[in-house]
Amino acid sequence: MARLEMRRRYSLSIFQSIEYADEQDQLQLSNFFTFMLDHCTHRDSVSHIFTSPSVSQVVDKGLYLTEFEKKIDVPDSYYGPRLSFPLTVEDASALLHAFRNEQLLHARYVLQLLCETRRVLKEMPNITYLSTSYSKEITVCGDLHGNLDDLLLIFYKNGLPSEQNCYVFNGDFVDRGKNSMEILIILFAFLLIYPNDLHLNRGNHEDYIMNLRYGFTKEVSKKYKDHGQQILCLLRDVFSWLPLATIIDSKVLILHGGISDTTDLDFLNALERNKLKSLMRPPKSERDRQDQLKERIPTTRPSKHIANQNVAGKTQHISLSGSAEPSGSNLPPDPTLKEWKQILDILWSDPRSQNGCTPNKRRGGGCYFGPDVTAKLFERYNLKMLIRSHEFKPEGYEISHNGKVITIFSASNYYEEGSNRGAYIKLNPELIPRFVQYQVSKYTRRQNLRERVGTIESSALKCLREKIYAHRSELTSAFAQYDLNGTGRISVNDWAAVMESVLQLELPWRMLRSQLAQMTPDGEVDFMSCFYDLKIGQPIKEVQPALVETLCRYRKDLEIIFNVIDKDHSGLISLEEFGQTWKLFASHLGIDVYDESLDKLVLSIDYNKDGHIDFNEFLEAFHVVHRLEKKANS
Repeated sequence: MARLEMRRRYSLSIFQSIEYADEQDQLQLSNFFTFMLDHCTHRDSVSHIFTSPSVSQVVDKGLYLTEFEKKIDVPDSYYGPRLSFPLTVEDASALLHAFRNEQLLHARYVLQLLCETRRVLKEMPNITYLSTSYSKEITVCGDLHGNLDDLLLIFYKNGLPSEQNCYVFNGDFVDRGKNSMEILIILFAFLLIYPNDLHLNRGNHEDYIMNLRYGFTKEVSKKYKDHGQQILCLLRDVFSWLPLATIIDSKVLILHGGISDTTDLDFLNALERNKLKSLMRPPKSERDRQDQLKERIPTTRPSKHIANQNVAGKTQHISLSGSAEPSGSNLPPDPTLKEWKQILDILWSDPRSQNGCTPNKRRGGGCYFGPDVTAKLFERYNLKMLIRSHEFKPEGYEISHNGKVITIFSASNYYEEGSNRGAYIKLNPELIPRFVQYQVSKYTRRQNLRERVGTIESSALKCLREKIYAHRSELTSAFAQYDLNGTGRISVNDWAAVMESVLQLELPWRMLRSQLAQMTPDGEVDFMSCFYDLKIGQPIKEVQPALVETLCRYRKDLEIIFNVIDKDHSGLISLEEFGQTWKLFASHLGIDVYDESLDKLVLSIDYNKDGHIDFNEFLEAFHVVHRLEKKANS
């Protein structure tokens, strides 16, 4: 039993380490978009990522609730819920029933719902103050991450939101899972019906740039092909209006991530929260802004998407939709560095047992805060408890900082079927937390404990091996520095040191060695055996091995970049765009690539010689295949 528990723990550590490394990659990718704006001749192909659309750009001017009915037809063949506003409990029940049966809500109703949600959210303060005196208990839920079954199970066990059943949902409703849109629709519907009894805090994934990487953007585009772009643009605005925190009885602070030694609740309550459309792009310094103003004076013929034109004596900015927009429009001003940092810290930070406040290097954003930081904030604001989410916990919750900080995580089976429980908190008027745990179980009931752990372990090791293969060149070079005689063997200690120095995952490499590499009879590690059962999906003769590995490693980043460039969602980009984007990306990361090798590769995948490539098909060639798995499936 102890060995099984050890295997389960290191498997979960692998999943979490790779998740945090991926978040660092996302921040690197956001930096690349800024770099691309500064260096790309086709700047209009990416500038829309950082453009904050006004309402007139999101939907046609004057298109409000009743106008949607005229502009967007709902065919007779549609058998899903038909919403009318203001919403009723019957509407919410119809939505729950439809989503249980895997029906989609029609785009017209989605857009109407989002417009109404935005209107209601705009009236709400940055920090919501609640009291248990009006309700016997308040239920607090953590991350759901697109897992609709968890939300349905919470409502089944705990009851639907109502005037007698108050809920706080603490962010990260979207990404990773396949039903983020349905979760948003349900939560927004209940928010409109019970605005005083269902409360939403913003999470770090309620961010349109995060959604590009972690699945929500793709989910919306797939489910709503004709109106996906309108929905996503409106959601960008809705997310920016979500409240930042909730305080119960002036004693319990609820926010998504955590705090830092500079967290100022008064400042957070006073700022314009909708200025922060995405935290993935820090605000420019005053000097950068002045430089940007200089750049707006065109020295050569500018692109029509980014040019300034002087019309009738008034400066107007040409928006991406092609419509002229006055420079003094209703768009909020850019956030200050302090505003950005204050919100970044409360959405991205994690507690640690050590005192102090240090940068959160594992995630790449926010900080680690210790018990002393918590105590200082509590003393300043007369608080007694901090409830936060943001962090996977095997049991669905964790208590830290001498009972003052509680982490609640409501997405069960987060990494793999059977990997963890979800939980929610019930807070009574005495503010004593009661934890309710659960686990959505579709397949694991038929498995015993050993089988469940085996499934989790196998999935975790598969992810780790792919990470190892993507760093093959770096690892091989590092191994060689310890293998001075060229034997292909090094000590276990040296092998573990290399794995950590290159991958930086903070994993127990000595313990994992038996799963990842073979030992020689004399007790040393055959370090090339790390790569024996892995290969790239489709070997392409035209590509040098180093380029193959690089494309494999940055496949997810490139997919996001190409999808951004592909504004018409055709799945095709021109050879020129492909080549220029890749060279910029390689330059940004300091990767050496041979132009000739890349040119040969690009030409080889232009199958019909029309000057365009299907980038999804191209990237699929560079995923890691597990040889043993392939044999089993053949």
